Amino acid sequence: MPALAANTNPEPTTVPTRGTPLVGIPSCVRKINERVIHGVNDKYPSAVIEATGCLPVVIPAVGSKVDLCGLLDRLDGLLLTGSPSNVHPSQYGGEPSHPETLHDPERDATTLPLIREAVRRDLPILAICRGIQELNVALGGTLYQRVHELPGRLNHRSRKDSPDGPYGPAHSVALTPGGVLASLLGAAEIMVNSLHSQGIDRPALKLRVEAVAPDGQIEAVSLPGARFVVGVQWHPEYKVLENPLSRALFSGFARACGAAFAGAFHSARAA
Repeated sequence: MPALAANTNPEPTTVPTRGTPLVGIPSCVRKINERVIHGVNDKYPSAVIEATGCLPVVIPAVGSKVDLCGLLDRLDGLLLTGSPSNVHPSQYGGEPSHPETLHDPERDATTLPLIREAVRRDLPILAICRGIQELNVALGGTLYQRVHELPGRLNHRSRKDSPDGPYGPAHSVALTPGGVLASLLGAAEIMVNSLHSQGIDRPALKLRVEAVAPDGQIEAVSLPGARFVVGVQWHPEYKVLENPLSRALFSGFARACGAAFAGAFHSARAA
């Protein structure tokens, strides 16, 4: 299992705003002090800037009010983030959720159509935690709502008592031989963090399983034939510059976004 070498003095990254691939990041909706806020955890746009050189663009979660698919004309990639909320079970025919489960219907209404349209356009997608669940649901798969309650499964939720904190290494995952991740990361098995309750049950027919936890839980998927569509259940955005495996994943996403940007640029010039 490869060791995770630390980069203790990463250099700051400055991203120019002209001639730079744009990566859309759909937001979550939260109520803070009676105010409705559309927000994204800083780790995600920071990881896009630091590890890809692309420019993040936050997309408000207003999908039930506005058709945002036309926005993809201006984007070169889509990053789907983690969130405390779960995809609502009505989106995949699941049973009613536990009363304490947090949902974000406006985010569901935003991300699921965006994913389907991005896949149709062959736009690069990197889906993280809730993002991999959205990717699976958008393409026809289903989810377990509480993985930790399934017989024989690990507790994949955040370990707040871990000496490394909630984002510390939690368990190994076996990578599919010959898959996208095995090729990108140059490994057969890696250690990952784990901060989720919901997880993939039945993968969408179009998706290929890329990684599996020791208990059988699907931890990563890809879309064969796509420019770059990869979903991971763990959080590679956390201290991305200090983890060579996370950097490799974001670099693969960056190359795909750069190729999409170059193709759009040449098409615009030809027009």
